[in-house]
Amino acid sequence: MRVIAGQLKGRRLMGPETDDVRPTSDRLRETLFNVLGPSVSGTRVLDAFGGTAAVAIEAISRGAVSAVVYEMAPRAAKVAQANIDHCGVGDRCRLIRSDFLRSTGAGDFDLVFVDPPYDMPQLEEALAVAAGHLTPEGRLIFEHRRSRQSPETLGDRTRVRVLEAGDSALSFYR
Repeated sequence: MRVIAGQLKGRRLMGPETDDVRPTSDRLRETLFNVLGPSVSGTRVLDAFGGTAAVAIEAISRGAVSAVVYEMAPRAAKVAQANIDHCGVGDRCRLIRSDFLRSTGAGDFDLVFVDPPYDMPQLEEALAVAAGHLTPEGRLIFEHRRSRQSPETLGDRTRVRVLEAGDSALSFYR
């Protein structure tokens, strides 16, 4: 795994030390950030179920002013913190070792990326919690199994695009 573009381009990232974590592939991250383009610059980003923190670090590399990563699996959180430290972004990227479902949102983030375990039973709850973290103009991106239909709406957000790549898909909400 590596940072694809921006200030940290080419920086190597540690992969997961466990099969319990399925990081967003370099290819899918590249697709995500190609779609978002320069709109990432100046944003506050939330990476829910952050795994290795690769999405948050990529956002920082491309100009996001800050990022928060939620990861409660101890081994994954250790890798995420190592990647944050290795890239020298600890002043702009914070790891929260806690259950994302227990987080409370107050419209703090411009961009929320949600990549829960594909078979998570509380998926709808996770998406509702994520939507609660968005600013009024914020965008939510949900990574899911390609074969799983994403909801058309999340609260007051509407799905505006779905991109498929391999076994995964990204659903974009505004």
